[in-house]
Amino acid sequence: MPSRKDPDASANVPSFYGAELRYQRELAGLTLEQLAEGSFRGVPFLSQIERGERRMPMDLARHVDEKLGTDGFFERRCEDARRAKQSGHAEYFADVAEMERHAESVEEWAPMLVPGLLQTAAYARAIVRAAMPRASDEEVEKKVSARMARAELFGSENPPRFWAILDESLIRRPALTNERMAELLEHIAELVRTTRSILQIVPETAAAHPFMMGMTKFMTFADAPPVMYAESLHSGQLIDYPALVKQYRESYDLLRAAALSPEASLTMIEAAAEDYRNGKPRD
Repeated sequence: MPSRKDPDASANVPSFYGAELRYQRELAGLTLEQLAEGSFRGVPFLSQIERGERRMPMDLARHVDEKLGTDGFFERRCEDARRAKQSGHAEYFADVAEMERHAESVEEWAPMLVPGLLQTAAYARAIVRAAMPRASDEEVEKKVSARMARAELFGSENPPRFWAILDESLIRRPALTNERMAELLEHIAELVRTTRSILQIVPETAAAHPFMMGMTKFMTFADAPPVMYAESLHSGQLIDYPALVKQYRESYDLLRAAALSPEASLTMIEAAAEDYRNGKPRD
């Protein structure tokens, strides 16, 4: 018989809670059959949850908490996911949005989209609409509001130290009208200067470099290990496995070396904003 394959708790949010469910179930000395007894769900369904292939519905979360004596842990997770949907965040991003507010530092690499913490409402609206062309105006505005609210952390008593690395194509690609692009770039420059954040641009002339792929975010905390988050179009992956976070961290440090200096990067952004203002963006 092949050995059992344990779920990788670092792969994504469902995998984390699936691994926790298996841990708590085995700690209680229960089989899947025994845990499923009295619920409206079958053993295959619970097995898929433990493997991180399905999310846990509220009725099962209540059953599991009662059966395992986990003091509402799984019910609270379902409630968090429900609130995330209501707040306008994607469910897979709910944990990341919460972590941002408690982080000591937030560092991002953005090769394709301006990071959410630096976006204007006009840019966020254009990006959301492009990704969800069939969404109602109400749905779009809810997501835009949620994204704008995230930037409120810069006004908190202990805001995180913020460091962002952007690809130059982000400031050259006219995702908005010239006027709106100018507003976006001016907003980025002002936020970086007023919050004493650090921003770097990887120039289009740069040779091959690490992270020539999707968006990446690192977060450190005063009372918890660092985590790394990677996002694609309709999913996100939160990684806290120390060895893997360290590997990504080293690649991020190499990326810094390939980028322009912070001052040169801000100068480039402000020059690009002026070009858009004058209706003469560089091709």
